[in-house]
Amino acid sequence: QVQLVESGGGLVQPGQSLRLSCAASGSIFSINRMTWYRQAPGKQRELVATVTSGGSTNYADSVKGRFTISRDNAKNTAYLQMNSLKPEDTANYYCNLDYRDSASYRYLEVWGQGTLVTVSS
Repeated sequence: QVQLVESGGGLVQPGQSLRLSCAASGSIFSINRMTWYRQAPGKQRELVATVTSGGSTNYADSVKGRFTISRDNAKNTAYLQMNSLKPEDTANYYCNLDYRDSASYRYLEVWGQGTLVTVSS
C-alpha cells in the first residue's frame, strides 16, 4: 500500500510564494509520473504540473513561468514551487502518483488528501 502526504499549503497574499511537497511511502518499486492537480470551489479538477521519471515536465498554461515542479527520486517526493501567486490560484491542490507496486508489479495510481492554498489580500 502506498500513501501520499502533502504539505505546504496556506494563506498568502497575491504576489507571494509557496512550496508544496508530496511525499510517497510504501510498496513502491518505481515511480513513473508525479502530478499536481487543483480544484477550486465549484470548478472541475485540473492538471497543474507533471514530472516524469526522466525529469520531463509539463504545465498548465495558466501557471507557466510561475510554477515549477521538481522531484527528489531518493526521497520519492515531488515539489511544486509556486511564485507570483494570484487569487485565481486559490484551490485545493492534490498530488497524484503513477507507480509500479513492489508487491504485485502492477502499475497503479494513488491520490493525496489535498492541501489548501488560499491567495487573498
